[in-house]
Amino acid sequence: MHPNQSKLESRVHRAAEAALSRQQYVSAIDVLCGMGLLTSAQVDSWRKGRVDFLERVIQGNLEKISSSMAIFRRWAREKGLKPSETQYVRHSRTGTVVLQFSESGDPGIEKSYRTHFVARALRKERAAPSREAQPVSEARCVPEPARGPLFRVRRGD
Repeated sequence: MHPNQSKLESRVHRAAEAALSRQQYVSAIDVLCGMGLLTSAQVDSWRKGRVDFLERVIQGNLEKISSSMAIFRRWAREKGLKPSETQYVRHSRTGTVVLQFSESGDPGIEKSYRTHFVARALRKERAAPSREAQPVSEARCVPEPARGPLFRVRRGD
């Protein structure tokens, strides 16, 4: 394995483990925020419709993002986490708008980003199989510990 690939894998695993221990599920956004490739402010702008697709504001080229997401999905499978597709929407004056993750809007790519991975014990406790994404005020992007605090998000702001 290439040393850079090994470093990337380690970063993805640390970010995913931190999110899973904090909330018993993990999403692509959790991993990207945990790696420091995405900030809460960027996620907030996307959720409010100021950014047309999330990949536009993720730091890194598409190859790095794609590799990170593949590593994340493999990690989730190896952990035995249950995939749960989650709708990301925003409400506007004209109705509900589905948020787009990728420039292409390819259904496979979009589904990959929308899929959360849930700890099996938690999954059994929930009655509804699908959930709407958390409001921005509840979202928490936590930086990778080795990089130090890049930003803070407080509940209720």
